Amino acid sequence: MRLLGTVPASTMKSSAVHFQPGDVLYGRLRPYLNKVYRPEFEGLCSAEFIVFPKADDLDTRYLQYFLNSSAFVSYASHLNAGDRPRVDFEQLAPYPFPAAPLDQQKLIVAEIEKQFSRLEEAVANLKRVKANLKRYKAAVLKAAVEGKLTEAWRKQHPDTEAGSELLHRILAERRSRWEQAELAKMQAKDKPPKDDTWKKKYPEPAAPDTTSLPELPEGWVWASVEQLGAIGEQAVMTGPFGSNIGRADFQDTGVPVLTIGCLREEGLSLDKAVYVSEGKAEELDRYKLKQGDMLFSRMASVGRAGFVTAIFEGALFNYHLMRLRLANNVTEPRYFVYYVRGAKYVRDYVREVNHGATRDGINTEQLLALPVALPPIREQEAVIAEVERRLSLADEAEDQVDANLQRADRLRQSILKTAFSNKMVERI
Repeated sequence: MRLLGTVPASTMKSSAVHFQPGDVLYGRLRPYLNKVYRPEFEGLCSAEFIVFPKADDLDTRYLQYFLNSSAFVSYASHLNAGDRPRVDFEQLAPYPFPAAPLDQQKLIVAEIEKQFSRLEEAVANLKRVKANLKRYKAAVLKAAVEGKLTEAWRKQHPDTEAGSELLHRILAERRSRWEQAELAKMQAKDKPPKDDTWKKKYPEPAAPDTTSLPELPEGWVWASVEQLGAIGEQAVMTGPFGSNIGRADFQDTGVPVLTIGCLREEGLSLDKAVYVSEGKAEELDRYKLKQGDMLFSRMASVGRAGFVTAIFEGALFNYHLMRLRLANNVTEPRYFVYYVRGAKYVRDYVREVNHGATRDGINTEQLLALPVALPPIREQEAVIAEVERRLSLADEAEDQVDANLQRADRLRQSILKTAFSNKMVERI
């Protein structure tokens, strides 16, 4: 049976179509999106909508639910292909429409809405649970980087090397390595130093200004990214840009180049990666990632961080990202990432360095100056274990919520399928 009460496509040549309260508007573009609306007001709409007007023998809520049914959506979605598929009324008209008597339509609508009301209440509860889980995850990270998750651990391990001792050790090693390298250069030129004044040229990594920083737990210390950087290597590096790499270098397979779209809240992904040839990757060898490196977004979603696991080793990164390489046995990469995600101070710092900027962004100097709350290395490991234990439980709960939300979508379609197969009328 043909659909009831329509405005044919032939009448929609003007730029606007008039509709009345209670009419049903159906979006012609990308029908798989199922844009169906029943306004309670009079107005005009573009010719991108098919208008189904009210009729004496039609409850338009009944029609609206019919257009929402998965069977009809599937039919309409397969009428045209391409990036911008668009349907006309003539294409939809042959689809069978169950034109029940008006009194039955009203009964069916009432039953649909009663069942939908119960379902929507359950969905709202599930969404509240999901929102609470998101807040819980944020609270876990915040407590972790403030030392609250490991209060008991500190009491049980009072003799652990303090963060200040850890920092002192890495700074001393950095200076020693620099002095050895400088002395070797002078000796190679047959110009041995006469005294130690040359040591004053050492570029001491800048410590953070702690005047506005919060107090840390016992055994923790404030340090800058520059102080914690890998010895003998560039601690922070921005990805290649300009003539170094461009669209002409990209191909379907090869060595992955991580983009800002690869850096998600839950970690790194290859979904938004682009690829270059092995030869191009060799040209950009200095930008190859190592396991344990961290990536930090320098624009767009500034301040997002992720750590490089074995699967990403050897990949490149583009200019939207900065690579951090910190000293071994000083800062666990996962701890640093959790710190970036959980510390309010990091968000405040990023906001401060972007103050007045026309576009969000952070440069290498600003990232090198970022203060880091540094616990003892063993406590960092304890933080990681506790965070991952709690987040794992939250993820399991979130998976259950998502499964139930998907089940609710299927149940909604099941209700509509029953409604338009006469089974609901038999039950009423």
